[in-house]
Amino acid sequence: MSDRSFLECWSLDFDDVGFVEGFNLGSRIWVAFQFRFFRTHGRFPSREDDLCPEGLQYLGQQLDLSVPDTGQFRFHHVNTRRHRGAILRYLGVRRATDRDRSALRTWIVEDCRSSSSTAEEQIASGYAWCLANSVHVPSDKIMERLVRGARNDFLESLLASIVRCLPTGTQTKLDDSLSEPRGPGGFHLMKGDAGAATLDNVLGACDRLAFLESLELPGDQLAGVDQAWIAMLCRRVEGENASEMRRHGEERRLGLYALYLMDRRRKLTDDLIDLLLEIIHRLQTRSRRTVIGGIARDIERVHGKERLLFDIAEAAVEDPEGRVIDVIYPVAGVAKLNAVIDEHRAKGTLDKRIQTVMRGSYAGHYRRMMPKLLSVLRFRSNNAVWHPILDALELIISLREGKRRTVPVGIAPAGSIPSGWKEFVVDDKGRLNVISYELCVLNQLRDSIRAREIWVEGADRYRNPDQDLPADFEERRDSYYTGLGLQQDARVFVADIRASLEEELQFLNATLPKNDTVRLRQTGKNLISVTPLDRQPEPAGLIGLKNEIGRTWPMTSLLDVLKETALDTGFLDCFESSASREVLAHDVRNRRLLLALQSVGTNAGLKRVAAGAGDISIDELAHVHRRYMDAKALRAACARVTNATLAIRNPEIWGPAGTTCASDSTKFGAWDRNLMTEWHARYGGRGVMIYWHVERRAACIYSQLKRCSSSEVAAMIEGVLRHCTDMEIQRQYIDSHGQSAVGFAFAHLLGFELAPRLKAIARQKLMLASAGQRTSLPNLAPVLSGVVNWNEIVRQYDEMVKYAAAMQHGTADPESILRRFSRGDVMHPTYKALAELGRAIKTIFLCRYLRLESFRREIHEGLNVIENWNSA
Repeated sequence: MSDRSFLECWSLDFDDVGFVEGFNLGSRIWVAFQFRFFRTHGRFPSREDDLCPEGLQYLGQQLDLSVPDTGQFRFHHVNTRRHRGAILRYLGVRRATDRDRSALRTWIVEDCRSSSSTAEEQIASGYAWCLANSVHVPSDKIMERLVRGARNDFLESLLASIVRCLPTGTQTKLDDSLSEPRGPGGFHLMKGDAGAATLDNVLGACDRLAFLESLELPGDQLAGVDQAWIAMLCRRVEGENASEMRRHGEERRLGLYALYLMDRRRKLTDDLIDLLLEIIHRLQTRSRRTVIGGIARDIERVHGKERLLFDIAEAAVEDPEGRVIDVIYPVAGVAKLNAVIDEHRAKGTLDKRIQTVMRGSYAGHYRRMMPKLLSVLRFRSNNAVWHPILDALELIISLREGKRRTVPVGIAPAGSIPSGWKEFVVDDKGRLNVISYELCVLNQLRDSIRAREIWVEGADRYRNPDQDLPADFEERRDSYYTGLGLQQDARVFVADIRASLEEELQFLNATLPKNDTVRLRQTGKNLISVTPLDRQPEPAGLIGLKNEIGRTWPMTSLLDVLKETALDTGFLDCFESSASREVLAHDVRNRRLLLALQSVGTNAGLKRVAAGAGDISIDELAHVHRRYMDAKALRAACARVTNATLAIRNPEIWGPAGTTCASDSTKFGAWDRNLMTEWHARYGGRGVMIYWHVERRAACIYSQLKRCSSSEVAAMIEGVLRHCTDMEIQRQYIDSHGQSAVGFAFAHLLGFELAPRLKAIARQKLMLASAGQRTSLPNLAPVLSGVVNWNEIVRQYDEMVKYAAAMQHGTADPESILRRFSRGDVMHPTYKALAELGRAIKTIFLCRYLRLESFRREIHEGLNVIENWNSA
């Protein structure tokens, strides 16, 4: 609580003091406490957690009274009830009637639609409503019953409104899907994953999407409903099998299933696009690998060509003035030279050979997916530059219906054939090869979808990028700027950064001659030389500490550790049933949860753990796994354990609580069937990427499952924003792959400092605050670059803040936003401004990095923690 909020909560005015002084001296402090607590919360204190020693202390100072111990307060004493009645009369608050409760319940139902508040948060909101309407609900149980009843009313009304909009035919199809769960369009098929990027899986996903389209589900009924409610109901359906779904009443059964399928349609659309992008990418990479491998084999197979080239070169050098027919032909021969020429012409350029191999693979196998794919996916673009691709997709549909192999090139939309593809797509007679044209368009489609220039109707991750931005930014501008801690005046914002940049450049210029660890070279590409840091000695007691831990806990069971952690932190409370009610006893549920968590965490599997447990069956473990365990609950449990770890540390041993964190990724092998599995360009092999955020004392505060090709900059930002622990990150250590100019810009806008260990530090450049500053920095002349375009930052400041607010408030994930600002999209005005801002912030960082050896050591120490974590 801020100082201002504290004063607002516990301050008494003159009238309030007069009211309190009407009670006997021994009761005044408690009357004042209950009075101010009620004015703030709309209810009276009812549990130990409500008692605030600091608030009592402040009230005692205002009333000049001694402050009693909080343990002396009696919640249910007759005098306490009498005091509360007097407070209510003084405030003009009456006891809530049945009409008041009905109005409150109606208000909560209306609030549920646009709010993702939990039941506890809505209980607090309910008390605030009562206070605003001068009514009092005397019991927490009554308020809880009202809130839970209102939430249930909202869910029932939502499901009823969905069912009312379902055509009779749709209701029949939904019931058939539940009756035959393993058939075409069955319940199990609808819940299944898309699978690996194969033609059969693409066709299967298209069939499922076509089935969902045929249902004519009323998607408009979910407009305005908070996503948290949809996720909760979908999780409920995910946790049930077909027979359990059939047990529900008709309205609940059809409503739940229809809502689930509306949400499933968005996810299935995303999965289908992922399959399409992966197949196109696979065509490119495999074709390139095939062609390059063929070239390598050709070189190895026609080894005589090297000897032939040597003989020709030797003959030419010996007789440079001779005629070709006299010097070269006797060595090589006309026939042999013509054969070499013909072979080279047949092979063509590398790009053309790759395109030819791609065409063969596409035409012979993958082309069958196009009709179904284009029938279920509707591509759109907000940028007129990409409209030729949309027109080209329409042309492909019409050409497939006509079954023509070649058509006049003039019917292709202008701008749909890049120069690099024209020779491959258009033949010698000026005709358009339809199959080659399809491949050309698909390659451009992949690039534009990844850059968010083309989006897909009904998708989630690939939706209209304009929906990523906060819809109420103009109305709540002040709130968004305050949340980011930024000035609304762009010129003030720029002036502060410009002053910092000028100051850091001057500091570095002044200290560089005396800096023995940093040198600037005058020529070459690698202009900056930084002396490596000396190795620090190992702490004296480290080996002894490790040995003592080994002696004290030589063979500790992981299950014992998990159980003790659960008892100490209560993290099992984070797992709630997805069903509408819970019948398992608390201790039974917790035991099964621990075993299910062990089976997943150790990869032992439910079957092996159930066999070892003896008295628990695999079906019982599977039920707990299905009903209780989901990503949100697991993340909340991890956050609780991390918070408990941070809180229990003794500052005398661990030092003060830090505000710094390091992040890095590590690759885990995964099967091809996993849609996220990709080939890792740096580490080799197929797998997925886990991106960790680890604080300075080696406690992991966040982890993410990502594709190997995912942006590490985006993963870094997401972890800082979403870690959900009590730690406040002010500085983030990363390696070279986790930083970029745009990353520096967003980090500054979001209120934390980026501190990378740059692999290419020798080739870094420093930006200038102004053109006239160059002459005042003679010691930095070799590494000085251009001048920051401050006007561009000022012009696009509001747009940059809008994107930063979208990241902070979760209207879009960082990776989706950063895709819009890829290096290829240099014409985007906001990208230009972000790049300019990022270069300025990066230069400030580089100046400090080069000037301060202690800063470099701090970054290395932080990253060594995450490297050690990855090696475990």
